[in-house]
Amino acid sequence: MDYKQKLNELLLTTARQNASDLHLAVGRRPTIRVDSVLIPLVKEPILTKEDAEGLVFALLSEEQKTRFLQLKQLDLSYNFEDKARFRVNVFFQRGFVAAALRLIQAQIRTIEELNLPPLLHDFAALNQGFVLVVGPAGHGKSTTLAALLDEVNHKRNNHIITVEDPIEYLFAQDRCIVSQREVGQDATSFHEALRAVLRQDPDLLMIGEMRDPETISTAMTAAETGHVVFSTLHTNSASQTIDRIIDSFPPEQQGQIISQLASTLVGIISQRLVPRVGGGRIPAIEIMLTNSAIRNLIRERKIYQIDLVIETSMQEGMISLNRSLVTLVKKKEISLEQAEGYSLNPSELRILLERT
Repeated sequence: MDYKQKLNELLLTTARQNASDLHLAVGRRPTIRVDSVLIPLVKEPILTKEDAEGLVFALLSEEQKTRFLQLKQLDLSYNFEDKARFRVNVFFQRGFVAAALRLIQAQIRTIEELNLPPLLHDFAALNQGFVLVVGPAGHGKSTTLAALLDEVNHKRNNHIITVEDPIEYLFAQDRCIVSQREVGQDATSFHEALRAVLRQDPDLLMIGEMRDPETISTAMTAAETGHVVFSTLHTNSASQTIDRIIDSFPPEQQGQIISQLASTLVGIISQRLVPRVGGGRIPAIEIMLTNSAIRNLIRERKIYQIDLVIETSMQEGMISLNRSLVTLVKKKEISLEQAEGYSLNPSELRILLERT
């Protein structure tokens, strides 16, 4: 089998089917994910050990192959004939080679095209502060960040630096200088890239993922010193995000972190992509804006009260996840069953539906 040609056929099928992911694993047919559902490609044969290795190694350069065999897993980006771009993780499972490929749309969509709240334009207009986009894996965090960055790119004269592992969306520089650094290719490690970033004269810094206390500390220091910082975290809500950040540090450092977080955090966008009636997915969004009440709750470590502040601060632009889900149900964009499945508090959701 010509594995390079077969790989190209599978990538083309993924793009044409508007799938979000392609999975390659021994003992399974190549499988795509469409609207959150895994769909085996029934016309393709079940992959043998040799087939999986051939397809995965067709993705890798010799240097990447060497690193993969040493580390047993590897993140990379892959350009498919300038037609599509994929974020790839190759790994071993039960001793066999496997891969998960996430399709990254070539066109960066706007806040309106993504059905995101207009309030997000305010985040793109910031001159200083720390903004987080959070949610489960595969629910559009990178896509939302790309929309924010591209709006800055088209409207302001800034130096944007991204530190990613790997680079996902590619930005065509407009009014901004956009420096995109990929770990492994442009920097020896995530920490080394972040350690040097403030010496590279950024206005806006985008950190692909808040991986550890050092990354979080660097982000907040950058925000304190007059920069805009965007990043992501795998958490389910704004309040859980704040708890996760604080708990990442040992007890003796938490007082300082709480103080930094209260002074630098501008807002948290928490999102889910919910299956839409009629096909596709639509975002349900929680937005927390750091007003004086929330700053005080962070300083006093009363994080459990933040959900109530969000729910009672609609006039300031805040949105709870349940409010967002209720709006989508009322507009008949999503079913009640889907709303209940994605809600963190289904009983409250049902009460809100009865009242509106």
